[in-house]
Amino acid sequence: MNSDDKIFIAGHRGMVGSAIVRKLNREGYTNLVVRTSSELDLRNQESVNAFFHRENPDYVILAAAKVGGIHANNTYRGEFIYDNIMIQTNVIHASHLSGVKKLLFLGSSCIYPKMAPQPMEESSLLTNVLEPTNEPYAIAKIAGIKMCEAYRAQYGADFISAMPTNLYGPNDNYDLSNSHVLPALIRKFHEAKIQQAKEVEVWGTGAPKREFLHVDDLAEACFFLLQNYSGNEFLNIGTGEDLSIKELALKVKTIIGFEGELVFDTTKPDGTPRKLMNVQKVNSLGWRHKISLDEGIKAVYDELIATNYLTQLV
Repeated sequence: MNSDDKIFIAGHRGMVGSAIVRKLNREGYTNLVVRTSSELDLRNQESVNAFFHRENPDYVILAAAKVGGIHANNTYRGEFIYDNIMIQTNVIHASHLSGVKKLLFLGSSCIYPKMAPQPMEESSLLTNVLEPTNEPYAIAKIAGIKMCEAYRAQYGADFISAMPTNLYGPNDNYDLSNSHVLPALIRKFHEAKIQQAKEVEVWGTGAPKREFLHVDDLAEACFFLLQNYSGNEFLNIGTGEDLSIKELALKVKTIIGFEGELVFDTTKPDGTPRKLMNVQKVNSLGWRHKISLDEGIKAVYDELIATNYLTQLV
């Protein structure tokens, strides 16, 4: 991948896409093509085909997706499966038609069965039933993986896939109705601290274990794979380390400086009991995460305070 190659980053304003743009800029890649959703509806095949015909990108990074936490996934099931299947199908097929040199498709750790052996290996895909609350999203992402594999098998397309674990970092979503657990906890503890509240409510029992990767580490992994990987098999991207939701909540509580109590709402769903990635394959290729969870959460919170972002949400 040369510095003057034309690279289309689908979803450049999202947390993942914006991190990849920052990484490419740091590495001297300036011929980046981006479009907002209002400028280009990736669910519209005609519009996507016209865009690819006009721009003819050399590389494509498919980071565009409809995403959300347990509540959003379970509430907007139709939107999650339709939007994601349409986005990825149109972009992958248009990339094939226009002769893109390489495409990187980004999925999610939710593709694995609910009770997959831990840590989850790539070979666990499609070996059992999925977690019901995010099944539509997971099925869409599985379809994307299989589409990349099929286009490689039939057409020889250099289309690769990477499955990140739970992400956090700049440009995360802090809307409590549809955010993921870590940004939701950051916002809850910050507001409780400002309001001098006595307690903070956390969804579920606190027992499920989760793995968290800073989005800048994911961007490093994406850049590494674009330069060094052309295998048929998708790869897990994570830290290989996890902690319980209760442990995470206590960590965020300490970093933010909230002095009240934790209350767990056990009427809310826990989701999958554990989702730890086996990252031996990507580690063996030469990539490994660098940002610790404590360091990452502190950096995220410091930026939110410096920009006054959380106060603007209230």
